[in-house]
Amino acid sequence: MPENSSFRTLPWFVRPAARAWRCAPASADVRGFHSSLPDYSPTPLTELRAAAGELGVGRVFVKDESCRLGLPAFKALGASWAVHRTLAEQAANGEEPAPLTLVTATDGNHGRAVAHMARRLGQRAHVFVPQGVHPRAVAAIVAEQAKVTEVPGPYDDAVCLAAEAANAPDAVLVQDTAWPGYERIPGWTVEGYSTLCAEIDEQLTAEGVAEGPDLVSIPVGVGSLAQAVVTHYRSRPTGHAPALLSVEPEAAACVLESLTRGEPVSVTTGETAMVGLNCGTPSSIAWPYLRAGLDAAVAVADADSARAAGDLATAGVSSGPCGAATLAGLRTMLTGIGAEERRTALGLGPSSVVVLLSTEGTAANPHATTDH
Repeated sequence: MPENSSFRTLPWFVRPAARAWRCAPASADVRGFHSSLPDYSPTPLTELRAAAGELGVGRVFVKDESCRLGLPAFKALGASWAVHRTLAEQAANGEEPAPLTLVTATDGNHGRAVAHMARRLGQRAHVFVPQGVHPRAVAAIVAEQAKVTEVPGPYDDAVCLAAEAANAPDAVLVQDTAWPGYERIPGWTVEGYSTLCAEIDEQLTAEGVAEGPDLVSIPVGVGSLAQAVVTHYRSRPTGHAPALLSVEPEAAACVLESLTRGEPVSVTTGETAMVGLNCGTPSSIAWPYLRAGLDAAVAVADADSARAAGDLATAGVSSGPCGAATLAGLRTMLTGIGAEERRTALGLGPSSVVVLLSTEGTAANPHATTDH
């Protein structure tokens, strides 16, 4: 349905029927693979009691991805599984190839994760970085022994250049966004994120919430993580189905715009501190899941994300602007003019349980500091 005409001042979208939609589950092999890695351990699920009181819900938890497989963001989950599957496929072909060059475009975290896996596995990496990524984020990718090409344009331009470079001999594109004709490796990347959701199930059960959350707030760039979360919660044939909320920067709300129009569209992105979410086009494989499985979408301002990051820091959670966007998005939906209608649309009440996905620590995004 289109954006509710009563609240046109707030950029949001709602479709309550999404909780009835169902899809196939992710691969059951992913969690076992991650568990076999020497530096694997579940990331924390931290309760935010002050946020629950402020927002009038029962309990709020934040999934803290500030340290995941030795890196300061969740992207290591998808990159590690995608690289593993890519190299396994090469070996299954019976070839003894020279080291591959793993090519990708990134706003920071995905490229660093691909480069990290390449270095650990004796492969090479070539990472294309768009305009606006902080030099320290670029330096972190270089420190993983990757070749870095800085692109004087937006993320979508970097993706195009990476795809061209991957046509070279002994090179393969390991991208976390998909388009027609390039969907298998992005699909593996999405599968990798399912480990995060499985951990949340176990951690909520330990907290006495065995039925699962009532709402999950998800930061969205091209929509790959949101696709993984939709897949996890919408692949259950029975039981409680939570509302799923996507949160984007106002400067790059491609999923919100696509949902509002009813078809995938590209938007011209602007500048935002939420650099990892500064994407103009939804992933082609994510779009059907976002269209059918998201209950709501909202766009937030940089100032609101910065405030949320500060509040998370006070609670002991290291969160960059992208990760903190989920708290900002929840606040936007549950406060201000029209909040009761939005709360009702999301099915939330005073005993509801909310999970926020904080996808990066402050170390992942230097824009979180005052050093620009």
